[in-house]
Amino acid sequence: MEETIAGAPNTQIAGQIPQQRGESLLETAVRYAEERHWDVVPGTWLAAVAGIQRCSCGDASCPAPGAHPARPDWPTQATGSATVARRMWQKQPTASILLPTGRTFDALSVPESAGFLALARMERMELTLGPVTLAPDRRMHFFVLPGGAAKAPELVRKLGWSPASLDLVALGEGAYVAAPPTRFGSRGAVQWARRPTPANRWLPDAEELISPLAYACGRDR
Repeated sequence: MEETIAGAPNTQIAGQIPQQRGESLLETAVRYAEERHWDVVPGTWLAAVAGIQRCSCGDASCPAPGAHPARPDWPTQATGSATVARRMWQKQPTASILLPTGRTFDALSVPESAGFLALARMERMELTLGPVTLAPDRRMHFFVLPGGAAKAPELVRKLGWSPASLDLVALGEGAYVAAPPTRFGSRGAVQWARRPTPANRWLPDAEELISPLAYACGRDR
């Protein structure tokens, strides 16, 4: 995987995070399974309809065009096998790459503005971070150890916040994260705010990140 790209505390420069360089969805999905041992599953894809990119689900008002599960049994279709992943994307090379949470990692999802604020604070605190995605729906996903989603609400309460008062969503079993370079319709592609590297193969516990994330979400309200 490529080197870590540091996040920025200013949402105005989010676009400076480089996109995945010239790799096909197929090869990228295979690498996620092969190098990171992440389960992957193909989602929907974009198709041109009357010159307009529409989601393969057929919903003209799809909120995440080309970036959500293609079938209700998607969790059972996910695989950690590079060979199986290659075979699945060969059938539909433009399918989005979805990473199920609750398996090799959970994710803490926050608004982009809060995410960059938290990243800056985490750097000052010299915290060890795992991969972090930045999606075109203006949300960031911080990868943490499995089980983090279940612990997050109580951790937030211990910090003095009501979980319902913060836009901090914990994604565990049954949920997913869209992975780079998946595209959200015309809004652009998912990017890495922190790329997967050998150095961040070992993920942090949710408890290590929850304080700066909750603080940033509180500031962002």
